[in-house]
Amino acid sequence: MTTGLKIDNMVPVTILTGFLGAGKTTLLKRLLSENHGQRIAVIENEFGPESIDNELLVQESDEQIIELSNGCVCCTIRGDLQRALSELRAKRKAGDIAFDRIVIETTGMANPGPVCQTFFMDDDIAEYYRLDSVITIVDAKHGMETLNEQEEAQKQVGFADRILVSKKDLVTDDEFQALRSRIVHMNPRAPITTVHFGEADIKDLLDISGFNLNTILDIDPEFLAETHPDAAHDHAHNHDHGHDHDHHHDHHHAHHNDDIGAFVYRSNEAFDPEKLEEFLGGIVQV
Repeated sequence: MTTGLKIDNMVPVTILTGFLGAGKTTLLKRLLSENHGQRIAVIENEFGPESIDNELLVQESDEQIIELSNGCVCCTIRGDLQRALSELRAKRKAGDIAFDRIVIETTGMANPGPVCQTFFMDDDIAEYYRLDSVITIVDAKHGMETLNEQEEAQKQVGFADRILVSKKDLVTDDEFQALRSRIVHMNPRAPITTVHFGEADIKDLLDISGFNLNTILDIDPEFLAETHPDAAHDHAHNHDHGHDHDHHHDHHHAHHNDDIGAFVYRSNEAFDPEKLEEFLGGIVQV
């Protein structure tokens, strides 16, 4: 069991996701340019047409770590995230770089599930890093269309602990309310705020403690072995749904629109980590 003291010593990680053009890079640029006193290491999984700073991040390099003037660290990684996190840990322990937390910017087409899985399936990563939250940015102008056409966008909303809606000024109030209602229906537990050109309060983005695997650890091992129609869309949030279950196979599912589902299952039976890995592997393969 992870103690409070150990959690305090772990490096918190925020996953920033959102579809192409939603405004992830704009928000990151703001985080990296302001004097907020936070030493943030930003990991970009892949170069895009608008990287954080094309002059700082050399695209020919497989890995580039740049320390910025405000104490932040910009790290561009191509390839395995697990390896990147391990290398950052080693550099931090050696005193080569200094950071207090990590923000990971996923590619626009990414399903956040595999990224989240990294922090629970590797012992070394799980002991050093703490997944704090998933922040999803939704483009108000194209959000409804994107959610209609892209399953990855639905998963990005479903995994979110906080949702930021950008480009609200480009839509009518009715259009915004329709999008907001749909997002709430898909993920009623994530607070929704608007953001304009990356102007978000850093206190609303960091130290949320929204992502928790405790509910998954309480799942009955036999249930994980079953082929369940919602398995591809369930995720390991502890959003305190308030539904308690015994170890019998009685399930309560909160079905949301757009094929996003959530469940809480509590059991007194022994936990089988191999079954959990099999279950999470099913999420990754969708």
